[in-house]
Amino acid sequence: MTRAQLLADDPIWLILLKVLFIFLFALLTAMITVWGERRLIGRMQNRPGPNRVGPFGLLQPIADAIKMPFKEEVVPRTADKVTYRLAPVIALAPTMIGLSVIPFGGQVSIFGEQTVLQLVDLPVGVLVVLAASSIGVYGVVLAGWSSGTPYPLLGGLRSAAQVISYEIAMGLSIIGVILQTHSLALGDVVDSQTGLWFGIALFPSMFIYAISAVGETNRAPFDLPEAESELVAGFHTEYSSMKFVIFYIAEYINMIVVSAMGVTLFLGGYMAPWPISLIGGNYFNTGWWPMLWFIGKVLVMLFIFIWIRGTLPRYRYDQFMKLGWKFLVPISLVWIVALSVLNVRDDLTTGQVLILSGVGLLVLIGFVFLIPDRRDVHAGRVPMSGGDYPVPPLDLQIPSKPKRTRAGRSRAGRRETVAVAAKEADDGVS
Repeated sequence: MTRAQLLADDPIWLILLKVLFIFLFALLTAMITVWGERRLIGRMQNRPGPNRVGPFGLLQPIADAIKMPFKEEVVPRTADKVTYRLAPVIALAPTMIGLSVIPFGGQVSIFGEQTVLQLVDLPVGVLVVLAASSIGVYGVVLAGWSSGTPYPLLGGLRSAAQVISYEIAMGLSIIGVILQTHSLALGDVVDSQTGLWFGIALFPSMFIYAISAVGETNRAPFDLPEAESELVAGFHTEYSSMKFVIFYIAEYINMIVVSAMGVTLFLGGYMAPWPISLIGGNYFNTGWWPMLWFIGKVLVMLFIFIWIRGTLPRYRYDQFMKLGWKFLVPISLVWIVALSVLNVRDDLTTGQVLILSGVGLLVLIGFVFLIPDRRDVHAGRVPMSGGDYPVPPLDLQIPSKPKRTRAGRSRAGRRETVAVAAKEADDGVS
């Protein structure tokens, strides 16, 4: 039986069991990721991290989960109450939808019922995950707007621009996989990687997807919507108690979704990694083994998220947008053209296509980075620009000579009168 037929025959109790598993998997993995991030970054920064509650601080996430509901909830007087309370739910719900189409494993038997370790295998599963990750930004934007204060609003607007920019690059990176599999179903994508993983065959696509995933999840060094040094805490500045926890958990579950998507698209999904796949024939790709490999790969991807956060400083906003629009998107387009030529022209070898693609990428990179910016070409530069750094509008710049108020002028006049009188007195004495 095919994957779709097995899933169509699932009884209602098995469907509910899978839903419960996805819910618990998301929450438990998010808690483990929070603990692992605090421990790993503490290790990178030469400090212990959580080590008081339980062995190695393993119970710290549970202690935080118990503590947060009892925190005082403060709602701004200027907030739009309905939208303010609805925004965290809008941010969390789509992340669970994205996990519903991810294949966790192959065919297994659960209480005598043959099924596949996947809730639903849609023909457009790739688009469902992209749509779910995009809808989550509505919760962030509404949270910033409904708070009624300026810093959350700025964080929400930043998040909207960020998701739009990097969603395009992420979608273009996935097109390479679609060209090779001729399918949008995630189960077919995994089955197409029985030999060589797409992460090796389509390395530029995986590279672009990895950068876009960090920008999509608002993680450092692309955490501009939060930006503690600039916006206090960003879009969730006015949130406290359980509403803050929902935003916090939604960010980590979104990390899990994009990690699971990356594993499915580029790292063989639930297939056993090399050289384990060579041992015992196909034994380690049957039964419950595939779920083990899938969860292990997802944890590796989450570790890379944490590693990047503890290593790289935050980007400036103009640098961040330049990376997305002038680097990732053009390279994706050139790579898609190269793959299309490879699929259409049978007389060209893979080596020739790769050489042509490499030359095209080098030319594109030179065009993007070596051609001077228009601001450098024109002689009339904005005063106080400081080179390539963004500047405020002219009406917000500090004048070279501060304007004196009427009180200031009167005080200056009195000081001048006193100084003149003192000088005349000295001349009279002499």
